[in-house]
Amino acid sequence: MSQPASTQTRKMVIAIDGPAGAGKSTIASRLARKFGYINLESGAMYRALGLKALEQGSALDSEAAMIALANCSRIELVPAADGNCVLLDGRDVSIRIRGRDVADAASRLSVHPAVREWMVSRQREMGVDGGVIMEGRDIGTVVFPHAEVKIFLDADPDVRAHRRILQHDAAGDPEKSARLKAELHERDQRDSTRAVAPLVAAPDAVHIDSSSLNIEQVIAEAERIVEGKLAALSQK
Repeated sequence: MSQPASTQTRKMVIAIDGPAGAGKSTIASRLARKFGYINLESGAMYRALGLKALEQGSALDSEAAMIALANCSRIELVPAADGNCVLLDGRDVSIRIRGRDVADAASRLSVHPAVREWMVSRQREMGVDGGVIMEGRDIGTVVFPHAEVKIFLDADPDVRAHRRILQHDAAGDPEKSARLKAELHERDQRDSTRAVAPLVAAPDAVHIDSSSLNIEQVIAEAERIVEGKLAALSQK
């Protein structure tokens, strides 16, 4: 009888959690390329469903409407040279889901327990064989609680807000900057206080505070953590 794959032969699951604007997506993408893993974007999956809800005029605040929509949706993440290609029912929505309206829709529908259960089931299917890096807000606590590597990436709220403002070229627009900062605060509040799977660091997660670090320094620290775990596993 064949034996289950050992920890040494099975590729790891790497979970990266943290609040909006902490740099999770960038770190996950770079680590995936470095170690030859697949980057599973949980946020992209919620955004894809949010986009479909917006397009169909579905009630984002209705759990029944959102789970019905999810059950008739196909969301796929296909690795590409410059990141993932996000397919919604076979249609490439990789660019459209980055819109602010879609991000807000995703945040609103993500509070529904049934929707999160549906998403977690799909995400676990994708990561069953390991070799994946997944970033989000409940990856190390809910989706993959037994992940071999868990990183909690955080930064001061003002630093994260500043990054978001620069990302949207709003530094010279006080009104837009204020709106982006308020939206980030609302997102933090919603993520940390939701009844199901709130944003919280797993007890065994390694914390990285990127407030005073540039992106290359954060990536170097994350790579050190992953390489250390790989070395430890190879000695077992």
